[in-house]
Amino acid sequence: MSALAYAVLLFLHVAAAAFWVGGMATMHFAVRPAAAALLEPPQRLALMAGALGRFLRGVDGALLLLWASGLAMLTARGGFAGAHWRVHAMVTLALVMTAIYVWIRARAFRAMRLAVQAQRWPEAAARLATVRRLVATNLALGTAVFAVALVGRAL
Repeated sequence: MSALAYAVLLFLHVAAAAFWVGGMATMHFAVRPAAAALLEPPQRLALMAGALGRFLRGVDGALLLLWASGLAMLTARGGFAGAHWRVHAMVTLALVMTAIYVWIRARAFRAMRLAVQAQRWPEAAARLATVRRLVATNLALGTAVFAVALVGRAL
């Protein structure tokens, strides 16, 4: 693989990771607290269901791009056998983050969206709290991936 092709893959990989991790930070630290401060539960929960739905559709694409570009770069460099410890760490963290994301997407968010549609506000709020905790976990893990990727280069 040429140096240019590898650089393009690395750019796409980092851009997808920045979208996912940055989006989680925005939802967790800005959108949800603002909605909680300004809106009553029906409006807040409907807004969060809509915003999360749009964000998760973007993450679906980002996640596919992350795995495809990451595996392509790993393959281009000879696979796991000669990979730096940080590559192993990033893949391990990525597997955990992906599993959490799949749980959010398939279970927690779906249940929240259905509760909002049925106007079961206490249930929707409880489901949103579950999504928030899982997103906070993935946000911490995503931040750790960035730290491993960047600080790990020096180790």
